[in-house]
Amino acid sequence: MADPLSADRFLAALRAEGCKVVEHPGWRSHTRTSSGRPWGPVNGVMIHHTVTRGTDATVRICRDGYAGLPGPLCHGVIAKDGTIHLIGYGRTNHAGGGDPDVLEAVTDESYGTRPPVPNVGNSDGTDGNARFYGFECENLGNGVDPWPAAQLEAIERASAAVCRAHGWSHRSVIGHLEWSDDKSDPRGFGMPSMRERVGTRLGKTPSTPTPAPIPPKEDPVALSKTDVALAVLGYRNQKADEASKKAGRRIPDVYGYIVGTYQAVTGIASDVRKILALLQKEN
Repeated sequence: MADPLSADRFLAALRAEGCKVVEHPGWRSHTRTSSGRPWGPVNGVMIHHTVTRGTDATVRICRDGYAGLPGPLCHGVIAKDGTIHLIGYGRTNHAGGGDPDVLEAVTDESYGTRPPVPNVGNSDGTDGNARFYGFECENLGNGVDPWPAAQLEAIERASAAVCRAHGWSHRSVIGHLEWSDDKSDPRGFGMPSMRERVGTRLGKTPSTPTPAPIPPKEDPVALSKTDVALAVLGYRNQKADEASKKAGRRIPDVYGYIVGTYQAVTGIASDVRKILALLQKEN
């Protein structure tokens, strides 16, 4: 149990853990705290899936909410590519009601691989919006939509960032389905394995993701005008041949024919000048 991090400390914790973060306008003050219900003390991190497709649409829904549930619906949206979009802070509508026994187990970090099975749901449970940081993860939640490695790593890093900032262990990270008996998210990966990843990360110094290697640039090759012209002619002849095969008849490359004829005439003219020069010498 702890006082919530300030928005600046929250952002700094994510960046220190190597998270790729995008700040959306007004996220620090976009909150449900104005509803008169509390934010804090906080006890953990909750992971969700969105049942949406497409990052832009997912971020918009999580920021604005929908009929019957105003936004923000989380603190951060974790996209398929691992980017964390910050869209709200303070109290957000993500956790809803849940089991007080689960809250106690998370607060004490006293469970094994899983917290106790929840026996109450969203409508009759303890207020989780006051107690948990929430990350919504872009996924259809059907058990088929894949969870890319970059996205799972971002979930791991974001969870570890908050836990590290508060001095919590990996047991302060749970899924929505572990909080409320009428929820199924996140679906497609197991929270015990994710907690294990978070625990491993917390045992190490924070690090940034290894960037993908940049292929070496090839040295530019200087081409003469003749080389370029020949390359263009070769390409156009190839395309003319392909069109001819499809049509079942010869389709000439008219431009290439003209250029080729010009080159042939130029060559003949050069030969004629050489012959005339030889004849003049003999005379």
